[in-house]
Amino acid sequence: MEDEAVLVDSSRLKSVVWKDFDRIRFGDTCVAVCKHCQKRLSGSSTSGTSHLRNHLVRCRRKLNHDTVPLVATKGKKKEATVAIAAVSFDQEQQKEEVANLVQPQYEYTHSNYGTGNLVSSNFDQKRSRFDLARMIILHGYPLQMVEDVGFKIFVRNLQPLFELVTFDGVEGDCMQIYHKEKQKVSDLLDKLPGKISLSADMWTGKGDAKYLCLTAHCIDDEWQLKKKILNFLLVDPSHTEDMLSDVIMMSLMEWDIDRKLFSMTFDSCPTYDNIICKIRDQLRLSQNNFLICDGQLFEVRCAANLIMHMAQDALATISEVTDKIRESIRHVKSSQGTQEKFNEMARLVGINSQKCLFLDNPLQWNSTYFMLDTALEFKDALSLLPEHDPVYTTCPSYEEWDRASAIASYLKLLIEALYNGHLATDGQVGDGSDSRDRLIGFDRFLHETSQGPNIKSDLDKYLEEPLFPHSAFDVGDRVLHPYWSLLRSNTVQALMCAQDWMQNESEDAKTSANTTPLAICYDTS
Repeated sequence: MEDEAVLVDSSRLKSVVWKDFDRIRFGDTCVAVCKHCQKRLSGSSTSGTSHLRNHLVRCRRKLNHDTVPLVATKGKKKEATVAIAAVSFDQEQQKEEVANLVQPQYEYTHSNYGTGNLVSSNFDQKRSRFDLARMIILHGYPLQMVEDVGFKIFVRNLQPLFELVTFDGVEGDCMQIYHKEKQKVSDLLDKLPGKISLSADMWTGKGDAKYLCLTAHCIDDEWQLKKKILNFLLVDPSHTEDMLSDVIMMSLMEWDIDRKLFSMTFDSCPTYDNIICKIRDQLRLSQNNFLICDGQLFEVRCAANLIMHMAQDALATISEVTDKIRESIRHVKSSQGTQEKFNEMARLVGINSQKCLFLDNPLQWNSTYFMLDTALEFKDALSLLPEHDPVYTTCPSYEEWDRASAIASYLKLLIEALYNGHLATDGQVGDGSDSRDRLIGFDRFLHETSQGPNIKSDLDKYLEEPLFPHSAFDVGDRVLHPYWSLLRSNTVQALMCAQDWMQNESEDAKTSANTTPLAICYDTS
């Protein structure tokens, strides 16, 4: 039979921690009972009070009802902190889940108006959940991270009051953010006085899943170019032209921008001509045909995509030469000995280039151009190498080197076109230079490129820089991160669209004249 509980007079106990505990004796055993949550801990004199202090730090009922007993004082700062002593556990306490938790600090700060302001000590669970969801969206983190053990421990130690969120919970929070941001974009497009151009491109997900990304491009009241992803839709790999055109028309109707549509382009789709024609015909047959010039300006071909096909056609004519150059580079890079032998050949023929041979990415034509351009600088060394290295048998002939040089010169013009286009889109709006100015600039370009190797063009100087605008060549299929590829299609759309909208909002804040740090707030009511 359990002994009768006897309440022990706590006034004789010296530690202040006993103000929050009742010491009860059960026969020969003493138990400390928390006055806030009624949890029982060891109350024997040999157990000490460290474990009681640690319990008070994480006792939610106590923290929820505590007030900060500080007085705001002008020009002074005060802090309320809890000192955490070394933890010692008895046999009963070892059964608990224990974490080293630190209570947040509360301080008074002196404002510009001379009044003391208390830094908010009220924990907002809903706001913290939205902050977590926003972080996941903005940085592309996996939603599963909220169920990782390491993440749970980190959050528990950082804020004991935060109630951990499940995968379904954070997915729902992300959807709420998406709908709030979607309303903002809808209002922006609705108030837009001008026209909207639409671009479409295909993305690839896990398991060869195909996604159609629709992006609106417009100019706002301040003459700033804006880009907003409208839809990120999962499409059947066996989709037909009629299916794609119907999906796009439904998206236009959903956003109510069909009457504002000016033009449309496909970045990467082999049958985009037929799809655009079908959409244009449907818009023409609508009750109010808002297409300018009856849709004659509706179809806009992607310049980067056209240049990519031109470059690929040019490279196809020297595919055998390109393969030989790749094999030559692989041979030089195969061992330290062959690399040193090649370097010796380069010194013998007087090559002082700071560049290094490298292999290209066959799927990116600009990468192949840079490989050819570098290999052409070392062609004399590569041509001399077979005399000193009998294993090397893939050296191009002089005629093949000439063909590679001709194609590289052609590709350089295409690189120049994309490079100038990159500068034009990234720069500010000019002062309206006329066509004569552009012709003068073109004449200057022809003059510079015909002067010989000693005179460097702007492109040559730019290519010497360590970075090159990757976006100028990003015209192929985009690949969705595996983290998000496994999610439901409507969740993927919400994450991709919301990420684009919030990133654009962050970029706008950086370029704004107002230097106040961006703080995106959500109405959690």
